[in-house]
Formats: sequence, structure tokens, C-alpha cells
Amino acid sequence: MQNLIFGTDRALLQATRTVPIVFPIAGDPVGAGLVDSLARPGGNATGFMIYEFSLAGKWLELLKQIAPGVTRVAVLRDTAQGAGTSLFAAIQTAAPSLRVEVTPVNLRDASEIDRAVADFARTSNGGLIVTGSALSNVHHKLIITLAARHKLPAIYFERSFVAGGGLISYGSDYIDHYRRAAGYVDRILKGEKPADLPVQAPTKYELVINLKTAKALRLDVPPALLASADEVIE
Repeated sequence: MQNLIFGTDRALLQATRTVPIVFPIAGDPVGAGLVDSLARPGGNATGFMIYEFSLAGKWLELLKQIAPGVTRVAVLRDTAQGAGTSLFAAIQTAAPSLRVEVTPVNLRDASEIDRAVADFARTSNGGLIVTGSALSNVHHKLIITLAARHKLPAIYFERSFVAGGGLISYGSDYIDHYRRAAGYVDRILKGEKPADLPVQAPTKYELVINLKTAKALRLDVPPALLASADEVIE
């Protein structure tokens, strides 16, 4: 074997169906067409998912823990990706037991996001869940700004949002993904085929809380939640 690509998207798979590819971070590998199935990738690519869709229910639980008064939640999602629909469905499933009404907000462009969040915030007791997608990252500064402007408690899928002023995040540890992906690279270089290496779910998650933002929103973070945080930003 002379070549191996570490990290991928659909463009790379369109370029080659022979060179082995390992993706360290992927939201929906099957839906995106990177692999045939998680258990049996079937082609020249394999790697690691950034979350399982059931994680979305955990986001809603954590949002209710840090902001118990929330009874309405806007879920920011990218409908162009299958993951966006699946994550919203998982949140919908968890919502009745937590007595929360959920509303989808589609991520298309800045003006639509601004308008949709402003409309949602006109009624009290609202909160936000920001699901993982490329568009969430593109508009991350706007989303954080809107959450602060409208005083909406928000939970995000990765730490960078909280480091940028967001309230709380819960997601997989990306550094751990790359470490595990390196193991797959080693196995492939020793002769194993990507088609035979199952796509793996995360094994390590991190909870990050921004106390400064919590204070600005006049939220008292429960001691148990604070104690379980992997990182607290003050």
C-alpha cells in the first residue's frame, strides 16, 4: 500500500474509490454516502462518528437541568443533512417526558436564523439546542450572539461554542477521535481493509459549562451538574 488519506468528505470519495480513507470525525457517515453501513463500511473508507443520534435527547435533559424554567426549545438544524432530521426526531421523542415543546429552526442563511430566533424569543421560557452541522459552525458567532441578545439558555454540540460565550455543551472529545483514528490508520497500513473495519461511535464525551454566561442569564448551575463538568469556564 502506497497511499492512505486521513480525514475525508464526499469530494475525496468522488476522487478515489481505491485509496484507503480514514475519517476521524463524521456526523452521519451512512446518510452522507461515506459508507454502506456502520458495521460493514463496504468500500475504501471507514472511521469515527462524532455522535449517536440518541445523544440529542441528552442535550434536552442537560438544558432542563441548567435552566429548569425552559418549557419551549428551538432546535437549530440543517435539513440538507440526514443527521439534522434524525437529531430533531430524537429530541422530539425525549420532549414529552420533560414537558417541553420543541420547534425546528432551519439553518440556511444568517438572515433566516436571525429572524427565526427573534420570532421564537417573543414568547417566554424559551431555550435553544444547536445540533451539529457545517452550517452551525459557519454561523456559530451569530448563534451565540442571538442566544445572548434574547437571553435564551442554549446547549451546543461542541466545546468551541462555549469557549466563544455559549452556555453549555455536551459532545464527543475530538482529540480522542483522532487518537483512535490513528489506530485504524496503523491497522490499514499493516494490511487490513477499510471495508472490514466498522465505523465506531464515540467512547468519550465532555461536558463544558460557561459560568460567566450562566450568571448573565441569571441561572444557578446545580452543584451536581457543575461537579460532573469536564471543564468550567469562568
